[in-house]
Amino acid sequence: MSLARMCGVVWPSRLITLKLKDALSQGWSKFPASGLGRGVFVGTPKQQTSQHGFCTSTQPSRDVTLFEHDRTGFFRLLSLFCGGQCLFWTYLAHFAYTGLRDTGATRGQGGRKAPTSTALAGMWSFEMNLGSRTWKYGFTLGCMTIGAGILGLGFLFCRRSVSQVVLHKGGRMVSVSTQSPLGMGRGRKITVSLSQVTCHAHRQESPSFIPLKIKGHKFYFLLDKDGTLNNAKLFDTTVGAYRPV
Repeated sequence: MSLARMCGVVWPSRLITLKLKDALSQGWSKFPASGLGRGVFVGTPKQQTSQHGFCTSTQPSRDVTLFEHDRTGFFRLLSLFCGGQCLFWTYLAHFAYTGLRDTGATRGQGGRKAPTSTALAGMWSFEMNLGSRTWKYGFTLGCMTIGAGILGLGFLFCRRSVSQVVLHKGGRMVSVSTQSPLGMGRGRKITVSLSQVTCHAHRQESPSFIPLKIKGHKFYFLLDKDGTLNNAKLFDTTVGAYRPV
């Protein structure tokens, strides 16, 4: 092969490669077709992503999963912990109700039982009757309150932790699914209009959780930032946007 023919073969491909490199470095600007050769087209990033099926429209033609995070293992452990705490404090309340006895053994003036003197660490002494009605019912009620509070907080956190957010076809409806110890997709699923969903803090401003507010629900729904955000731009313009609801 002659030197002229070798130059004719190598130079056009080299020219096209340099043009493509310049196009990439300048942010996918559109170059004339004549300068790149026939059949070569460099579009904008939005056009390129649409060719690969990555949805950028706020009115998608199919359901789009914006966020997903499976924490089944963690919530199983949380359920075991909260259940164990509830059983422990319930047993302690039962013991306080049935086991505490009146320690007033002597009769004081007026025929009332005098409380016994209790020494604490051999230094302080105080009079206390742990078997009195005040201590008995107060200690029992306190144990039951602590056990029920731990169980209620764990249940509330599970019901407010989001496992999946789906923007439905057309961009008008949104489905929010919560976590469950039984597995992915076994939790609560809420489907509402997009106008009833608002985000009170931008996802980049929230340190650990993205607070999501749904109209008609008192507490926030929490999106863990360790989860997978499949389409950040579409999330910011739809579910992650602030709306007065």
